[in-house]
Amino acid sequence: MDKPRLRAVIGNHPHIQPVKNGALRSDLFDLEFVDFSPTNAAFKPMVREQAFDVCEMAVVTYLMARAHGKPLVLLPAAMLGRFQHGYALYRGDRGAFGPADLEGRRVGIRSFTTTTGAWIRGILANDHGVDLNKVSWVTFEDPHVAEYVDTTERAPKGKAILQMLKDGELDAALGETSTDPALKPLFADPAAEAARWHRQHGAVPVNHLVVVTEKLARSRPDVVRGVYDLLKRGKASAGPSATPDLAPFGVEANRRPLELIIEYAFQQALIPRRFAVDELFDDTTRNLN
Repeated sequence: MDKPRLRAVIGNHPHIQPVKNGALRSDLFDLEFVDFSPTNAAFKPMVREQAFDVCEMAVVTYLMARAHGKPLVLLPAAMLGRFQHGYALYRGDRGAFGPADLEGRRVGIRSFTTTTGAWIRGILANDHGVDLNKVSWVTFEDPHVAEYVDTTERAPKGKAILQMLKDGELDAALGETSTDPALKPLFADPAAEAARWHRQHGAVPVNHLVVVTEKLARSRPDVVRGVYDLLKRGKASAGPSATPDLAPFGVEANRRPLELIIEYAFQQALIPRRFAVDELFDDTTRNLN
């Protein structure tokens, strides 16, 4: 059988470097890495055109793609996970301001459908009692999934989210960090909040996993297994994982974060129903651990 050459987009994550630099290879296939910076710029062509064989993808983008029948298959290989509490800002000169103050305010976010945004909104709603429907959302980009109808207010063309926050045109911003002393974290102690959240929920907030085209999954399930195995070998060779592991591999290791983000995405009307975790995979990838 021919040895396929797979076009792939994966970010420069430390645990994948042995694969990206060619130190680790597969006898089943070759990988041709396509550079995208930032990596999330590849999500739209992957969803809309299946432009690559293998692609890193934000989990909410995948959930929405799945809801709209896009021919993609998920691999339980986390590329990026992070605790989200440090990615919410407000302007410090307005005095004390926290999650409870967001209702009735204007909050900026790059796109309403970003995975970081979905995580933070889920945290705000479920852990801090914020009514998300009472927040005025201001967005800057279209969703990756074209079928999603975005009803948020669009920021004026050319405006930048952090500058709007500094200028008082926004009250807060999600999905952003800054070293500007004028901007303060919405959660007063993000690290402590993250630790508390982790103890309560027993999960790490996974942002990006990996998808392959349904065409590849159906025609060469052996290659799909091989892609996962190669990525897993890369992670193992990169050294011990942090505790907690922010890039879990395997269906079971990802089950709890997937359950949470499915619930959050459903609550926020990003997907029309709650998926079962096992639905997100096919007969090959469902057994990967």
